[in-house]
Amino acid sequence: MALALAGCLGLAVGDVEVADPDGDPDLRNWDAPVSCEHRAVHGDVAWSLDIYAQEQVAYQPLESDLAAGFAKAAMTTVLFPAVEAPPSAYWAVTPEGLLTRARLELSDDERPVYTVTAVEAPVPQLPRAAVTRFAEIVREQRPDTPVAEAFAASVDRLRETASGLARFSLDDATGSSVWSAKQNLVVWERVIRQMESAWAPSGWYPADLYRERLEARDELAGIGARLPREVTELLGTAREELDRRFVAATAEDPSGSLRRELTGASADPASVNWWWHRRPKHTPWE
Repeated sequence: MALALAGCLGLAVGDVEVADPDGDPDLRNWDAPVSCEHRAVHGDVAWSLDIYAQEQVAYQPLESDLAAGFAKAAMTTVLFPAVEAPPSAYWAVTPEGLLTRARLELSDDERPVYTVTAVEAPVPQLPRAAVTRFAEIVREQRPDTPVAEAFAASVDRLRETASGLARFSLDDATGSSVWSAKQNLVVWERVIRQMESAWAPSGWYPADLYRERLEARDELAGIGARLPREVTELLGTAREELDRRFVAATAEDPSGSLRRELTGASADPASVNWWWHRRPKHTPWE
């Protein structure tokens, strides 16, 4: 461990202390530029490492870069946490440099068993892990939504200058019409941003989540009648901008094949909104 970490960080081996955190503290080198505390764990993972680099260490790599370097130097697969909310969300990097998402789960035993239940690409050292896509990760992704944010800011300014019943009609408490407009505009902009980026960062998109985004656009279509006139105008402007970008990122689907694919329902084309008759130029769930 010390040799691998020293090579990754450009240090001498003597500058790296590898220690058992439950060992004798008097034997620790607390002044070491780099400290690596290790614990043996059970299951698909053999060791848990906590690595600390002092400010004096000139090279402070990203966790992903350190994990990749350590995997290559130690000739083993390394897991490190992903930024998304699910506690099971991890990345796995192999000695050959393969980087893929992994789902790491702990048992409820007194001595937890660590199990990698799934990966997005096959990992030789994890032969029992199912190879699948992680829909929960895509749901956690939050691309910026400047159009929706500008709409929300404009509504807030209206509320600040309104009085009495007018201010009440601009209330955005959870479940209100204004709140619904803000939320649905956010999710509509998110799917458009991800479409425009070729579905980055995952490179794919779950079909059921795409259906939910189209349903959010349905909500935006009918909510104007429940909003104050000024808010309806602001929403219309934001919606028109996003709709233009949606059209540019999609292709016509006059037969309604996408709607049948997403909902299992066939309907008279005149009975559904126009966005259900367009499909992404690249279907991201195939």
